[in-house]
Amino acid sequence: MKTEEFYYNLPEELIAQKPCESRDHSRMMVVDRRRGSFECRHFYELPEFLERNDLLVINNSRVIPAKLSGKKSTGATIEMLLLEKTGSSTTWETLLRPAKRVRVGTKISFDGHSWAEIMERISDKKWIVKFHPQTGFDTFLEKFGSAPLPPYIKRKKGLIKNPQDLQRYQTVYAKNPGSVAAPTAGLHFSEKTLDTLYGRGTDIAQVTLHVGYGTFLPIESEFVTDHKMERETFEVSEETAEKINRAERVVAVGTTSIRTLESASDPDGKINPGKGSTNLFIYPGYRFKAVDRVLTNFHLPASSLFLLVCAFAGKDLIHRAYEKAIEEKFRFYSYGDCMLIL
Repeated sequence: MKTEEFYYNLPEELIAQKPCESRDHSRMMVVDRRRGSFECRHFYELPEFLERNDLLVINNSRVIPAKLSGKKSTGATIEMLLLEKTGSSTTWETLLRPAKRVRVGTKISFDGHSWAEIMERISDKKWIVKFHPQTGFDTFLEKFGSAPLPPYIKRKKGLIKNPQDLQRYQTVYAKNPGSVAAPTAGLHFSEKTLDTLYGRGTDIAQVTLHVGYGTFLPIESEFVTDHKMERETFEVSEETAEKINRAERVVAVGTTSIRTLESASDPDGKINPGKGSTNLFIYPGYRFKAVDRVLTNFHLPASSLFLLVCAFAGKDLIHRAYEKAIEEKFRFYSYGDCMLIL
C-alpha cells in the first residue's frame, strides 16, 4: 500500500485560519458507512444522531502554551516549541527555529530575568533545553507562551499572544495539561451542546491522551507500513473503563480518543484501565475493537490521521466524502468543520 494513494488536492482557501464564531455552529458532514451516503448538517445537530445508550468518549487533555519566542545575546530571535519533559519540569525536548543559529551552551533570554540554555542536540530539529524562570515554570509559560498552532494557520509576524487562539485552541472540557496540539474534534463542543447531550441521556466518558507534535507530520515514506508513529502518553481511569465496557455503542470524539481506546483494549475489545504510552499506527486493514462511531475533523492528505479515518470508513468512501466536502466548501483542518461517521 503506497502513501500516494492517500493524497487529495485541497484549495488553499479552504484551510480554516480562524475558528467558527460559535463553537457548535461549525458544519458537520454525516457519513453513513452502510449506505455510502453523505449529509451536510451543523454540529449543534449532533444530538439527533446519538441514542440514549450511546457513550461519547472525549479526550480531556489540555493544550499548554508551548510556543515561545526569546532572544540570543546577539539580539537574534529564536522560536521554540516544547515537545515533552525530559526529567524535571524545567527541562524539555524542544524544536528550535532557526536551529542553525544555536549550539550547546547557547543562552536565550525572555525578559532579562527568565532565560533558557541549550543543553544537548538530539537531532537536526530537536534539542534538550533547560529553562531558568524567574517564577514557577507554569507561571512562566502563561506569561511568555502562546498557543502552539499548526504551521498551516498563519498569524501576523510579531503577534505572539492571540487571546482568541489561547481560548479557542482548547476544548471547553480540557482538564489535564500536557498536549502541544489540540484534540481538534473536541473544539466544536460548547457547554450548551454538552448539556443537551446529558439531557437526552447520552453519557460521556473522559480519557486523556497528550497530543504530540507528530500529529502534524505527513507520512514521508513511499510505503505506508514504513512509517513510524511517535509515542504519546495516555490514561484511562477505572470509571471510564467500566463505562466503556458496559456501553452498547461507543462514539469516539477524535483520532486521539480512538487511539487511546484501541491501545487500551484487549483483543476482545475490553478496555483496561491504567496509564501507558502508544505509537499505534492505524491504517486500512486494521480491525477496530472498541469504537463504533467516530466524530473527527478533516485531515491533511497522506497524514496518519487521514489514514486512520480511511481505516474506519474505507478509503474509497472517505475520498468521496472529502471530494463532497471540497465541493460544498467545508472548512478544513484544526479550525475547520467536522465529520460524523456512522
